[in-house]
Amino acid sequence: MQTQGHLIVDVARLDKDGEEFSGETDEGLLELGDEPYITPLGVMRYRFFAHLLGSELLIQGRVWQPIRCVCRRCGADFETVAEENEFVCSIEIDAKTEYADLTDEVREAIILAFPSYPLCREGCLGLCPTCGANLNESACACKHSEGGNEFACLDDLLKGTPGETGKKRGGRKSSVESQRK
Repeated sequence: MQTQGHLIVDVARLDKDGEEFSGETDEGLLELGDEPYITPLGVMRYRFFAHLLGSELLIQGRVWQPIRCVCRRCGADFETVAEENEFVCSIEIDAKTEYADLTDEVREAIILAFPSYPLCREGCLGLCPTCGANLNESACACKHSEGGNEFACLDDLLKGTPGETGKKRGGRKSSVESQRK
């Protein structure tokens, strides 16, 4: 495999039955800048089959890039692979076209393959909302509600402030209050 900065197909010398291409690109191909939450690790790899269909160059294959992400729940770094296993690209060509540059299409496919909500693992417990401890590493000493109902505090709104009976204005009970009885 040869490392290269751009993914260029030499259309002029392409076999009439198509050709398979594989290799890896330079590390900077994604051009993410100072993105703190997703960082490419090493080179991007590809395996394509390119063939001409009339006035169209059709590319099909696979691209993949190892990346480091920050978990959205616990903030820990973890490594995964962004991959597009069904990469398809069509480029319009004419008799004058000698080369086709796939760099932008491949870059877009890999970026779209990034996890939209990266998690270090499926069952990540995240951080304690009180003390900030990573609950994947150890339990904390904070007192958490046993019921696990984060919306229980909304029940207090139905009860009203002390001295009120939970009635709406005009003396009518709310529909939720009347359903409880």
